Amino acid sequence: MLVLTRKPGEGIIIGDDITIKIIEIKGGAVRIGIAAPLDKKIHRQEVYDRLAEENRNAANWDITDLDSLSTNFSRDKKENEKD
Repeated sequence: MLVLTRKPGEGIIIGDDITIKIIEIKGGAVRIGIAAPLDKKIHRQEVYDRLAEENRNAANWDITDLDSLSTNFSRDKKENEKD
């Protein structure tokens, strides 16, 4: 991992199309600005980790989940037909 020291107003360039600029340092927080093409996905680490976990959970479904959904759907359909 490359570690750099920057002051407010200073920046970092990644490749030809991404610029990261230090906006403000206040207390224990650093505000940064990122200029990048719209096709580049930019997420905070905790958001990215949560998305990855949700994707893993969605990919690990079990056939019993589908059976349960089918049973509930059939029950709801029958109840609606009575009304």
